[in-house]
Amino acid sequence: NEIQDTFGKSKLQPSQYSALALAYIGDAVYDLIIRTIVIDLGAGHVKNFHRMTSSVVKAEAQAKLMKILEDKLTEEEVAYYRRGRNAKSATSAKNASIVDYRVATGFEALVGYWYLTHQMERAMKLLHDGLIEADQMPHK
Repeated sequence: NEIQDTFGKSKLQPSQYSALALAYIGDAVYDLIIRTIVIDLGAGHVKNFHRMTSSVVKAEAQAKLMKILEDKLTEEEVAYYRRGRNAKSATSAKNASIVDYRVATGFEALVGYWYLTHQMERAMKLLHDGLIEADQMPHK
């Protein structure tokens, strides 16, 4: 990706990152994807942008999306998702059930894996179709 090309690639392979490190970067990447969709809607005020984005990136929504995506994943993708889901996090769910929070962490680890392995074209296709199927695609 352009960031790594400009600032230098890690010497680590995605399999060497901790599941929570993958989730950390995946959270930011997914948030950027959803923010991009929302701002492209031209929904007016920043308050509206935030409200629309929050409803899609919260753990409950990510868990619902992950249920849809799970059957469409490769074995390797499922392994990264499970690593994230099973990781022991120091933080806890703020407004989500423990199950949703853990599934969402797995989802974010999967997004981090896609990002770090330059598979964003596949990620975009799966996320696009999944957001539509989950009825979570941001709209005015």
